[in-house]
Amino acid sequence: MHTHTPHVGTGTFGRVYLSKFRHNQVFYAMKVLKKFEVVRLKQVEHINSEKQILSQVHFPFIVNLFTTFQDDRNLYMLLEYVIGGELFSHLRKAGRFTNDMTRFYAAEIVLAIEYLHSRDIIYRDLKPENLLLDSFGHIKITDFGFAKRVEDRTWTLCGTPEYLAPEIIQSKGHGKAVDWWALGILIFEMLAGYPPFFDDNPFGIYEKILAGRIYFPSHIDPAAKDLIKKLLTADRTKRLGNLKGGSDDIKNHKWFRGVDWQGLMDKTVAAPIVPPYVHPGDTGNFEKYPEAVDEDAGQSGDPYRSLFTNF
Repeated sequence: MHTHTPHVGTGTFGRVYLSKFRHNQVFYAMKVLKKFEVVRLKQVEHINSEKQILSQVHFPFIVNLFTTFQDDRNLYMLLEYVIGGELFSHLRKAGRFTNDMTRFYAAEIVLAIEYLHSRDIIYRDLKPENLLLDSFGHIKITDFGFAKRVEDRTWTLCGTPEYLAPEIIQSKGHGKAVDWWALGILIFEMLAGYPPFFDDNPFGIYEKILAGRIYFPSHIDPAAKDLIKKLLTADRTKRLGNLKGGSDDIKNHKWFRGVDWQGLMDKTVAAPIVPPYVHPGDTGNFEKYPEAVDEDAGQSGDPYRSLFTNF
């Protein structure tokens, strides 16, 4: 196997590299996680869960995992290379998205969340940084580190501050409804160019989320505003997506009127942004990351193998 140097992603305890396999000349994204860091940051359960869930899901708008393996120091996840980069980068470049663009991305995400929920999986980390665009401009959800199979409720505090539902912050126990809350935040951020609740520190953000006041820029479409309010309902028993009609209540909302849901599934609906690229290993749509420094080169043996028996 031949690994290229470009990093196409970085996280707390790992990096994603562009890799090309010699036998088929295909480019892949190789996620490399340092075992020491995973253990130190108490993420063993999350990483094992990510591997397990990604191995079991197959959907047009979710990144494909091909295989996983490990050596003495690292865990490796071989994923499809999604050439268009993060939706986050495209959003920052545009400033904000139009109503039609936002509706397109939101609709594909609704289908992906609906699929995950039908398998009792909560995603829990919806944000523009975890949404990639494929070569045709369709969504691919990546990073399943916080995803969890849950039939009823779970209590772990995890996710990104701006996107956390009130019930996560209040440790009330949470379920699938947190993903619909996060969708409301995402739709607002795509339309406004910034999230509805922000502050310099996480606690300030939590206070604003719990206070629940949303200030809409005047250009936001009234139907979009109505949907966002129904998704950002603090009482999850009244939150759209979490009612008797489930995700159909969201798909049937007036803002989504005219959306060809089957066409989206078949990827026959043209995407608003078609990412530019010159060749299949082009990394031009990704941010440039500094090279990694190898601090633990002196480690001998593998003290953590028993923690990752499924890799």
